[in-house]
Amino acid sequence: MTSAAGRFLVVGIGPGDPELITRKAERLIGAAPVVAFHAGVRKESHARRIAAGLIPADAVEEELRYPVTTGTTEHPGGYVGALAAFYDECEARLAAHLDAGRDVVLLAEGDPLFYGSSMYLVDRFRDRFEVEVVPGVPAFAAATATVPAPLVRQTDVLTVLPGTLPEPELARRLADTDGAVIMKLGRTFPAVRSALEQAGRLEGALYVERASQPEERWLPVAEVDADSVPYFSLIVVPGDSARPASAGRMRAGRTRTDWAETAGSEPESLRFGTKPQPSELLVIGLGPGPDGWLTPEASAALTEVEHVVGYAPYVNRVPQRPGLQRHASGNTVEVDRARLALDLALRGERVAVVSGGDAGVFGMAAAVFEAAADPEYPQHASVPVRVLPGVSAIQAVAARAGAPIGADFAVLSLSDRLKPWPVVERRLRAIAEADLVLGVYNPASRSRRDQVVEMQKILLEHRSPDTVVVVGRDVGRAEESLAVTTLGGLDTDGVDMKCLLIIGASSTRVEPDGTVWTPRWVD
Repeated sequence: MTSAAGRFLVVGIGPGDPELITRKAERLIGAAPVVAFHAGVRKESHARRIAAGLIPADAVEEELRYPVTTGTTEHPGGYVGALAAFYDECEARLAAHLDAGRDVVLLAEGDPLFYGSSMYLVDRFRDRFEVEVVPGVPAFAAATATVPAPLVRQTDVLTVLPGTLPEPELARRLADTDGAVIMKLGRTFPAVRSALEQAGRLEGALYVERASQPEERWLPVAEVDADSVPYFSLIVVPGDSARPASAGRMRAGRTRTDWAETAGSEPESLRFGTKPQPSELLVIGLGPGPDGWLTPEASAALTEVEHVVGYAPYVNRVPQRPGLQRHASGNTVEVDRARLALDLALRGERVAVVSGGDAGVFGMAAAVFEAAADPEYPQHASVPVRVLPGVSAIQAVAARAGAPIGADFAVLSLSDRLKPWPVVERRLRAIAEADLVLGVYNPASRSRRDQVVEMQKILLEHRSPDTVVVVGRDVGRAEESLAVTTLGGLDTDGVDMKCLLIIGASSTRVEPDGTVWTPRWVD
C-alpha cells in the first residue's frame, strides 16, 4: 500500500428509500471522484437509482454489470467461472483508479456485508488499499418496519436464512428458531412456502416486497401468488408467531431445569385437575447416517410422534413436518434430555428420543431407563418405554470391511467419562486374554488422547503386532473412509471420535483384495 493510493469506500445506501441513506454515506458519495455500482443483466442499477441525487456531476461512474444472474451461461467455467471472471474485471477497473490515487465509492444496497456483492471486492482489496465500509439499513429491517411487527423480543433467537437452502434444511431451521428472516426469494418462493408449512410457521409469516420503495407491499405468505414474486422481496417470521414456550424447544446446552423455568403455562388438563395418561416413549436408533439405513419401523414411528428429543446432529436428521416439535441439546446432557422426554410423555405427548446408530449401543436407551429409575422422579416409572433398534456403527464398519465380527466379539467404549479408567483397563485385558474380536467406540477426542495409546499398549501385551485392525471413519456418510492396518502399525494420532475400531482376534484374516473376516470356528 502506497501513500498515493486512493481509498476504497464501500457505502451502504439502504433498502431503497433515499431518505434512509446515512449522513456519512451522503457525505462520502457527494465528495466521490469515482462512483461504482453493480447492475443486473439488462437492468437499471438499483443502487445508482437510490443514490442518484447524491452523485457529483463530475464523478467518473463505473457500472459493474453482471454477465449472468440465473446460473445459465456459456462460460466454460459455468456460473462460478463467469462470476470469477466478472470480479477479476471489476477488480482491474477499480484498482486502476485506486492506483492513480483516486478514491472509489462503491454503492451497496442495504448493508454492504449482509449478502452483498461488494464483499467480494472487499476481500480482494483489503490487503492492497485502505478499505472503509459504511453500514447501511438492511432490507429486513425496512421490511419489519413496513409490516410493522416486532421481529424478536427479550431472549428470542433471530435466524436469517437464504431461500436457496434445500427445502428440508430450511424447514428444520425454521422449526428450531423464534424469529426468522428469509432472503433470496424469487424462483425459490414455492419451496420456501412449503418449508414454512412443514415447520408449522406459515401462519403469521409475512411477505414484504420492495420494502421502503414507492412500490412496496406486504401480505401474509399464504396469500402470495408465487408467479408474482420478484427478487427484491423477503419473508418476515415474527418471533411471536412461534409455538409457545410450553411446546418445549430445548436449546443446545440448556438443561432440563432451564427449560422448565421457561416452560410457560401447564396443559389445560393439568390446570383443571385431570391427569393425562402417559404416552409410550419411543427410543429410536437412526442408524449411522444414510437414509437407506433407517429401518422402516423407525421411519414410520417418526411420522407419528409430536416431539423429537436428542443430541442436535441426530435431531437434525429427522425431516421436519407440520406439528413436529424438536428439542435439540448438547452431547453431554443425556439424562437431562431423557427426563425432558419423560416429562413430555407423562403429559400424554407422543415423543421419540433419537440416537445415532442403535439406541441401545452406547446410545440414549440406557439413559432413558436410568432417568425413569431415578427415585427422585418416581412419576417417570409410569411411562412405558419402547426401544426401536437401528443399524449400529459396528455393523456398518464390519459390513464395509467384510465380516470381521463373524465370530465371537466384544464391544467397549474407550471413554472414561462414565467409568474409571482402571475398569476400562481390566476389561481390555480380559478381552485380549479371551482372544475376542474387539469393537472400540469413542476411541479418542480432542481432550482425550491418551486412552487409545494405552489401549494399544495393553493389547500388544497379549496380541501379536500383526493382529488385524480396521479403522472406519464416518462410515455411510460422504466423508467415509476405511483403512486396514495392524495393531503394531496403528497410528493413534489419526484416531478421533468419528472413528470406530475393530481389532481382530488371532484368527482374523485379510484376503488379497483387502476383505477382512473372522472364521466362525476355533481350532
